[in-house]
Amino acid sequence: MRSDKIKKGLERVPHRALLYATGLSKKDLDKPFIGIASSFTDIIPGHIGMRDLERFIERGICYGGGVPFLFGVPGICDGLAMGHLGMCYPMALRELVADTIETVIQAHQLDGIVCLTNCDKITPGMLMGILRVNIPAIVVTAGPMLSGRYKMRKLAFVHDTFEALARAKKGEISQEELNCLEQEACPGQGSCQGLYTANTMACLTEAMGLSLPGCATGLAVGAKKLRIAQASGERIVELVRRNIRPLDILNKQALENAITIDMALGGSTNTVLHLMALAHEAKIDLDLKTFDRISKKTPHITNLEPAGPYFMEDLEYAGGIPGIMKRLRNRLHNCLTLSGNKIHEIADSAQIFDEEVIRPLNNPYHQQGGIAVLFGNLAPNGCVVKQSAVTPKMLRFKGKARVFNSEEDALKEILEGRIKKGTCIVIRYEGPAGGPGMREMLAPTSAIVGMGLAEYVALITDGRFSGGTKGPCIGHVSPEASVGGPIAILENGDIIDIDIPNRKLEVKLSKQEIERRFKNWKPLPPKIKIGYLARYSRLVSSADKGAVLL
Repeated sequence: MRSDKIKKGLERVPHRALLYATGLSKKDLDKPFIGIASSFTDIIPGHIGMRDLERFIERGICYGGGVPFLFGVPGICDGLAMGHLGMCYPMALRELVADTIETVIQAHQLDGIVCLTNCDKITPGMLMGILRVNIPAIVVTAGPMLSGRYKMRKLAFVHDTFEALARAKKGEISQEELNCLEQEACPGQGSCQGLYTANTMACLTEAMGLSLPGCATGLAVGAKKLRIAQASGERIVELVRRNIRPLDILNKQALENAITIDMALGGSTNTVLHLMALAHEAKIDLDLKTFDRISKKTPHITNLEPAGPYFMEDLEYAGGIPGIMKRLRNRLHNCLTLSGNKIHEIADSAQIFDEEVIRPLNNPYHQQGGIAVLFGNLAPNGCVVKQSAVTPKMLRFKGKARVFNSEEDALKEILEGRIKKGTCIVIRYEGPAGGPGMREMLAPTSAIVGMGLAEYVALITDGRFSGGTKGPCIGHVSPEASVGGPIAILENGDIIDIDIPNRKLEVKLSKQEIERRFKNWKPLPPKIKIGYLARYSRLVSSADKGAVLL
C-alpha cells in the first residue's frame, strides 16, 4: 500500500508515534488509509449538511476495512460572492482545491480518497486533484436543495431572487412579496434547485463514472443520499484493493459521454471550462469544436430551471442520470464506472417515470443540445452560449454595442432603465486574467430578464455566466480583452451580429478598421496587484483552454 511509506519499517518509528497519537491501534496500520476530503462549511447551503454525510462515509470505510481520515477543503458560495469583489475568487478557488487535494494526498501517502463536495467550482477542483495524483478515488456530491414555496408556487433561487429584484425595481411585485421570496426561495440545505453549475457538474461526475449511480440527483435532505455516502465509503476500500484509479475510468470516451449528457440536459456553460480543465489534467486532447459537434447531434430532452419549469427534484423522481443514460444508451460509449458496472448496464437497469421530465429522443425540447460554440472576428478562439435557454426569436440578433469595462457599470445602467431595445451589452476585462477570475454575470443577466428586456437585448462578455442564466448571453469570448482579443477594441455603436444557428459572432468592422484600432489600444492596468488573485492573473490560461494555471 502507498501508506506503508509512513507506517512500515524501523525508520518509520517517529511516523507511527504520530499516528498512534491520533488514536490508531496497531491493527489499523495493516488497513488502507483513506482520506475524506470534505468541503463542509456553515456558510454554503449546499454544504451545511455534510457533517451527516461525513459520518456515513466514515462508517462505510470502516465497514469496508479501511481507516478514514477527514480533512477540510475550502469552499465558496458563488451566490454570496456574486456582484462584488468576491466573484473574482470562485474560479481561482478551483485551482486551490485541486492543489489542496494533491498536497494532502502526497504529503500523507494516502491509499485512496473520497471527495465530499457539492457546489460550483469545488467539485471540478476535486476532480482535477484526483486526476493529478491518480490514486483510487470516488466522489460524493451532497445533493440538490428542495424547491421553495410561495402560495403553493414552486420557487427557485435564481428566478425568485435575482430576477425578482429587477421586477421589484419596476414595481411589478410588492416589498412584502419580495421579503417572502427571499426567505422561502432557498428552504434549506442543498445545491440550488435548478440545472445550474453545481448540479450540472454533479450530473457529469456521475456520467463520467466517478460517483455511484443515483448520486447526482439524490436530494440533500434524503436518506438515499446517506446510503450513497456509506456505499461510497465501502466502495473506495474495494477500489484501493483492486487498484482502480480515476485515469482507468476517465478517458476520451468518458469525457464524450459527459458532454453528450450535458447537451441532453441543457447544463451550465461553465461545464465547458471544467471539462476542458479535466482533460488538461488527464492529458486528453479536447477542444471547443468537440462540444459543438456533440451538441449538433444530441437532442435536448430535459427542461429544467432556469430554462424550463422543472427542478432537480423532478429529475430525481423521473429517473435521474440513469434515466438520461437509458434515453441516450446507443449514443454513449460503454465505459467502465467506479461502481463496477458499465454505462450500458446502468442504462439497461434504469427506469423512467415521467415522459415530460425526461423526454424520448423523438420528442425533444430542442433538436440540438444545450450549448453552442460560436466563432467569428469577435471570438477567433471561440465563445459559448446556452442555446437551450434562448427563445427562437433571439437565436439571431443584430444590435448596437453598449460597451462596459466592468460588470458593476453594466448592472447600474440596466437597473436604471438606460439600456434600450436593440442593444448588445458588452462587458469586457472580466476574463480569466483580466477579471481576474472570470466573474459570473448572473446579476446583469437576471436584471435583463427582470426588466423585461430578455426578448430585445443580448449580452456578450469575456467573463462567464452562471448556470442560472437564460437568453442570448454569450460568454468565454476568447481571446479576452486584457490579452488583446478583438472584444478590447469595440466601441459604443458598433454593430454586433449574433447568429447562433450558424455559430457566428461578428462585429461589422473591416479588417483595416480593426487593425487601426489596435494600433491605438493599450490594456487596462491590472485590477488586483497583490495576493493570490495577482498571481492567478499572471498564470491563468484563456477560457478556450479551460482557464487552468500554466
